Amino acid sequence: MGERILLIEDDFRLAGMVAEYLGKAGFHVIHAENGTRGLALHGRESVDAVILDLMLPDADGLEICRLIRARSDDPILMLTARGDPMDRVVGLE
Repeated sequence: MGERILLIEDDFRLAGMVAEYLGKAGFHVIHAENGTRGLALHGRESVDAVILDLMLPDADGLEICRLIRARSDDPILMLTARGDPMDRVVGLE
């Protein structure tokens, strides 16, 4: 089995495409459909990286990022439709 990726994404169609693509590249994808479930999975699953949607239905993705970062140094790739430069700056912080 390849490296494990936690995908926190509420759009099931997009999540399916990302999971399929990464699966073909040898990654094992664990999908969470919202921030609450993503945090729970991150707390109990060993993952090599996180792909995080910033626009989740139940939580601000930047806050989810902060909570993950507070307990782990797992790499986090942000997936978002937000284009505002301030969102990018806050995300990098």
